[in-house]
Amino acid sequence: MIHLAGFTCCLGGVALYLLSRSTGRDIKSITRVYQLKDLEQLVEVESKVVPLIIAVSGDVGSETPIKCEHSDVLGVFLKRTAEQQVLRRNWRFSWVRNSTLMQPMTKEVPWYLDDGTGHVNVDVSQGELGLALTVGSDVFEKAEPVSLVQGALGYLKGFKILGVRHVERVVPIGTPLTVVGEAVRDGMGNVRIQKPEQGPFYVTYIPLDQLISKLGDLSRRFKYASMGLTVLGVILISKPVIEYILKRIEDTLERRRRQFALKRVVDAAARRAKPVTGGGTSRDGDTPDLCVVCLDQKYNTAFVECGHMCCCTPCSLQLRTCPLCRERIQQVLKIYRH
Repeated sequence: MIHLAGFTCCLGGVALYLLSRSTGRDIKSITRVYQLKDLEQLVEVESKVVPLIIAVSGDVGSETPIKCEHSDVLGVFLKRTAEQQVLRRNWRFSWVRNSTLMQPMTKEVPWYLDDGTGHVNVDVSQGELGLALTVGSDVFEKAEPVSLVQGALGYLKGFKILGVRHVERVVPIGTPLTVVGEAVRDGMGNVRIQKPEQGPFYVTYIPLDQLISKLGDLSRRFKYASMGLTVLGVILISKPVIEYILKRIEDTLERRRRQFALKRVVDAAARRAKPVTGGGTSRDGDTPDLCVVCLDQKYNTAFVECGHMCCCTPCSLQLRTCPLCRERIQQVLKIYRH
């Protein structure tokens, strides 16, 4: 599972890195046009070599705008929705307000961007727009009065029609927009902006400079996220290897501790082969107070939690379990004698 998670993180990091590179290339491929009057000459020179991706800003305009049915707002894209609102009686015999959305209707007309120096046609459908439309009108149309008999039948059925809410959403004339797309010439020789087959395409309310800056920030965030995911994936994949290396190091240190303790015991046995002069004795006066490991120095430490006092300081630091009861050593306390 750890290997799979690490592999997934690495793949995610690669995907984010490619997305960061793609966003960075998109930014570099965009040619900013600050005045639409310069667009004609730019298309004439640049579009002959490679597709010309431009970013322009201007106000929305149209020669045949759409007028909202319930207001005087003019726009280039229109979406009408109708919502029937009713009262229904639930199982508690209380009336609850419900609504049913009817089939929406959309309309669009040819439109252009105008910045005061010139204008350019934009060939973008409403489905490609991706904008949050502005509410042009919001009208509630009450239901027509019904007869007494129809009202009584509706009450018995637990159903009463309140009316229909009509909402019209538009892109109003004069709305400032920023469009990033391919600049081409149509059959009449006029310049228009359309969605490119490959490359960036945006229609947004954000000003041009802010859009470029936002795309740059997005590219950097993708890059940092890809680095983080890749590092996490490498850590998860290499965790078993790291654990194996740490286990080998621990085993090597334990083996060296045992060799050191054995060497101390052998050296102490060689020294005890000689006559012992002086030395400490235990409380009963028969056995010297020697460490049970090295049999050379006096014991001066106690083990927590078993409480045994049987080893000297150098030997106790090499042990993990008490040599008398084999209980794991939690702490070593040094004992000072008077």
